[in-house]
Amino acid sequence: NDYIYPQWADFTFFGGIYRNVNLIVTNKVHFDLDYYGGPGVAVTPTVNGTNADVHVDAYVNEKENVELNVELLDGAKKVVKTFKTSELSFDFAIENVHLWDGIEDPYLYTLRLSLLKDGNVVDNKEVRFGVRTFSIDPDKGFFLNGRSYPLRGVSRHQDRYNMGWAITRKEHEEDMALIKEVGANTIRLAHYQHDQYFYDLCDENGMVVWAEIPFISVHLPKGRKNTVEQMKELVMQNYNHPSIFVWGLSNEITIGGENDELLDNHRELN
Repeated sequence: NDYIYPQWADFTFFGGIYRNVNLIVTNKVHFDLDYYGGPGVAVTPTVNGTNADVHVDAYVNEKENVELNVELLDGAKKVVKTFKTSELSFDFAIENVHLWDGIEDPYLYTLRLSLLKDGNVVDNKEVRFGVRTFSIDPDKGFFLNGRSYPLRGVSRHQDRYNMGWAITRKEHEEDMALIKEVGANTIRLAHYQHDQYFYDLCDENGMVVWAEIPFISVHLPKGRKNTVEQMKELVMQNYNHPSIFVWGLSNEITIGGENDELLDNHRELN
């Protein structure tokens, strides 16, 4: 077709369902599964001295007479903070925050939310997140948590011989083991959305990740809406992964030529 990416590139596209399929049964009131296919909870931590200020947005399909039980778990899954709120967007602080610090110390917190309707628990959600700061300087390079952190890494595709894209957790784990074996600390996830399990592995192993959509090779004039939808889905589905530092807008998109429409498409994605 001429309106959904990708259509042409220098790697093989495989058809069919190649990831896990789940039947999810919920109560009438639940964390919203239709909000760009995301987890229903977005966690935004900001370092504040030795502490962290954490903003949370919970997406719920019905907002009347609901409240949240909130638990913060540390890296050992021990509850370190608990409170209740009637707000679906709320803030809290983490004292003496333990930073997610790349391959040396990829520390992860867990936020556990229970959704109550009229006082009864109707849904539960757990999301992991990490707290870190970073900057990218055109002359000095990448900085993680205030220190220079040179990036040395690989670009990763998700296919295997005789399997195509229908790989299992075993192959994801083998890929991560190989990437670590060569001494890499960063991964570009080329050139499309990868499996949630691999993003989880990147979080756990301290990888600095570039994640992107397949806006690739040839601009499709009718495909602009699809690029925007894919970008929103990529961000919302993967918002809580501390390993992701860069959202990639495209790859080699000017191979088929460059024009104002393509550039404007880029600006919208940005």
